[in-house]
Amino acid sequence: MMTTSVQLIPLLIVAAMFALFILGGLGSKIRQASDYGFAGSYSSRMGSGAAIASNWMSAASILGLAGLFYLKGYYAMAFVIGWTGGYILLLVLLATQIRRFGKFTAPDFVGFRYESEAARTVAALISIMISMIYCVAQFRGVALLVSWLFGISYQAAVITGTALVVTFVVISGTLGVVRNQRLQYFVLIVAFILPLMFLTKKLGYFWVVPQFGYGQAIIDLQTQFGFFWSEPFASISLFKWLALCFTLMFGTAGLPHVLSRFYMAPSIRDARWGVVWGLFFIALIYWSAPAYGVLARLYDARAGLAFRQPDPMTADLVTLSAALQGGVPVWVVGLLVAGGMAAAFYAVSGLLQNGAAAFAYDIYPRLFRPTATDSDKLVMAKGFFLVLAAGVLLLSFKPMGMIAEIAAVAFALAGNTIFPAFLLGIWWSRTNAAGVLAGMLSGVLISFSAPLFGGMLPLVETLFPLTSSAFLGAPLVVLVMIVVSLVTRPPSSKVVAFLAHDVHDVGER
Repeated sequence: MMTTSVQLIPLLIVAAMFALFILGGLGSKIRQASDYGFAGSYSSRMGSGAAIASNWMSAASILGLAGLFYLKGYYAMAFVIGWTGGYILLLVLLATQIRRFGKFTAPDFVGFRYESEAARTVAALISIMISMIYCVAQFRGVALLVSWLFGISYQAAVITGTALVVTFVVISGTLGVVRNQRLQYFVLIVAFILPLMFLTKKLGYFWVVPQFGYGQAIIDLQTQFGFFWSEPFASISLFKWLALCFTLMFGTAGLPHVLSRFYMAPSIRDARWGVVWGLFFIALIYWSAPAYGVLARLYDARAGLAFRQPDPMTADLVTLSAALQGGVPVWVVGLLVAGGMAAAFYAVSGLLQNGAAAFAYDIYPRLFRPTATDSDKLVMAKGFFLVLAAGVLLLSFKPMGMIAEIAAVAFALAGNTIFPAFLLGIWWSRTNAAGVLAGMLSGVLISFSAPLFGGMLPLVETLFPLTSSAFLGAPLVVLVMIVVSLVTRPPSSKVVAFLAHDVHDVGER
């Protein structure tokens, strides 16, 4: 959906929205090194939930999910169930206990729990890999929107979008980004649902709650045009669907920048309720994404294109194309673009900051400069932020797939590495440093086994698809961790006592 001219009104709306965010961040520039990348403010359980939801929303949620629904119908439900189901795992298995550990990052947790600098370094490197892969998906979303806004090519939009993201983070200040997350969620929910209300009303469906109204559109697609949009497993086998669903679930519970949110809550109850509210706010977005895919399909059908095989590379902009096809007011289109840009920008800034923090606080002072001060670490974090941005920029010129598919690779890596390390680290005191090292390294190998060995061994690609490897991979990594831990020296009595008394045998706080 390439344009050749600047979309002035939408561009002005996007600029106004970011000006609002920046004004909120100017008064809270970074003052301490500990603020960079993972610390922040806390207001209430509901506010924490909105911040979690805002931290979670990305180009994959606002653009990629609707594109997958448009392209593959029911198949995309695996993303909704997997992403939301991952928060259930967090709520039940990890949220309370993570808060009791009191560590600020995933590498910090791994280093403390397993008493191993090597394990901490590996966890930091994996966190950086996850951040970079996930950022490629976000950069693709930013580039597509920038390309439409300015009427420039995709490659030029990647460069322009990168410059805008870096400039935004530098100007607003990291702590300002964190504090703006509740405001950002409000903008996102309005920007995403208001155009949907316009579209459903224009098509003659129930528009007050458009998430109910689009059900009739599914029926119309089937009865009037013979398009069975909701047919289960029409484009994917049951095994592949389940593999994707569980991979996203395990990956959600293992994403480093998501796990770090729980350290901000002042109490265990607040951490738990923050997840509950976060699930509610996330569901509002995910409840709406299928509607965009269905309505875009209906517009195609009414234009005589009911069975068109759309280009997967353009399906990522289906939310925007549906709004344009529906003839909604141009200011509503601008609001929708602004919401997509905000989601991608905040996701990128959070991911790059998390990766930069992993290097500056978990690798740099331990491998390169043991005498580094907090000021040195902060300088290194800012410098590595730019290095990461440049690396993601290069990888984004030729993306490996759709936005949501690229993001799924990052989730698979997190599900095969960080999630097992946290799960056994919290719930099985016998897990030791050798076990977690063997597990995480095995998880990395499993995550990329399809491109590495799939050509020689087709069964590997079948069992461990690049986007869905954690379904079988995560249990295999857990087994590796258990076996290696049992045949090597147990952890210290200090860690075992800490788990027993401080993590599990405590009352509500």
